[in-house]
Amino acid sequence: MTDGPVAVVALGGNAITREFEEGNIKQQFANTRSSLVGVVELLRRGYQLAVIHGNGPQVGNALIRVEETRHFVPPLPLGVIVADLQGGMGYMIQQTLQNKLRSSKIDREVATILTQVVVDNDDPSILEPTKFVGPMISEGDVAKVVRERGWVVKEDPGRGFRRVVPSPKPHAIVEIRTIKALMVSGTVLVCSGGGGIPVCLDESGRLEGVDAVIDKDLASAILARDVGASELYILTGVDKVSINFRKDNERPLDRLTVQQAQQYLDDGQFPAGSMGPKIQASIDFLKSGGKTVIISSIEKMRDAIDGKTGTRIVAG
Repeated sequence: MTDGPVAVVALGGNAITREFEEGNIKQQFANTRSSLVGVVELLRRGYQLAVIHGNGPQVGNALIRVEETRHFVPPLPLGVIVADLQGGMGYMIQQTLQNKLRSSKIDREVATILTQVVVDNDDPSILEPTKFVGPMISEGDVAKVVRERGWVVKEDPGRGFRRVVPSPKPHAIVEIRTIKALMVSGTVLVCSGGGGIPVCLDESGRLEGVDAVIDKDLASAILARDVGASELYILTGVDKVSINFRKDNERPLDRLTVQQAQQYLDDGQFPAGSMGPKIQASIDFLKSGGKTVIISSIEKMRDAIDGKTGTRIVAG
C-alpha cells in the first residue's frame, strides 16, 4: 500500500525501438533498460505509477509479418496485433523494471494489464482514415490491395503509398477499476500499451473490436485523468518543446500555461504528426483536473523531474 503522489509516464516510440536500428530483441531490451531510469527515480520517491508505451515501429513490423505470411496462416486484425504487442512489450518493460527495482532495493510489484480503450464507432476518423501503418505499397499494387483486402490506401508524402487506418479519439478505459485498485496497493502498472486495444460498445452494451489504432499520447491523458494523477510525464525525442521547430528562430519553452499551449496549437506550431498530440493530451489532462505535465526526452527524465530541463505545462 502506498499513498504517494499519483503519476502516469508515457514512453515514446523510441523507448524500445530506436530509429536506424534493426530492432532485434537484444536492442529492444537494451533500450528499455536505458528508458526506465527516470521511472525508477519516481518510484524511489514513493509515487503511485502507471506506465504507457508507444508501439509504432512494432506495429509496422507486425504488419510486415502478416503480409509475408498471409498465404500460410490467417492474417491478424489490428486490434489483435495491438493486444499481442501489449503482452510482448509489457513483458520487456515489466521484467526490466523488476530487475532495476530489485537492484535498487525498492520493494514494489510490477504488472502488465491488457487494456481495452473505448472509442466512438461514429468517430470521424472511422469514415476518413488518416493514420499511416505498415510497409510501403508499390503504386502498381494499390488498386489490387484496395479491391482484394478492402484497405484504404493513400500517398505518404515523400515516401510512397501506404495503408491508412482510423485513429479514433479515446474516451474510457475498460479495465480502469482494476488498474486503480492495483496502483493503490503499490503495484506499478504497465497498461494501455500502444494507446490501448480499440473497442466500441454495440447497441446491447457489448464490447466489439475496432480495426484501428489509438494515439498513445491522447490515451495517456485519459489514463492519467481516470487514475486521479496529478502529474503526467510525456517522454519523447527532444529535451524541450519548441516553437518554430527546426527554423532559424526556434525557441525552446521552459514553461507553458494551458492557455498558451492552446494558442500555439491553434497557430499551427505543433503539427499533428509530431508534437501536436502531445500538446493536445497535455491540455486535455490539465483541463480534467491534472496539475502538471512534463514533456522531455527519455534520457533526461530524471533531470526533468527536478526542473533542470523539460517543458512544464501547468493549469494556471
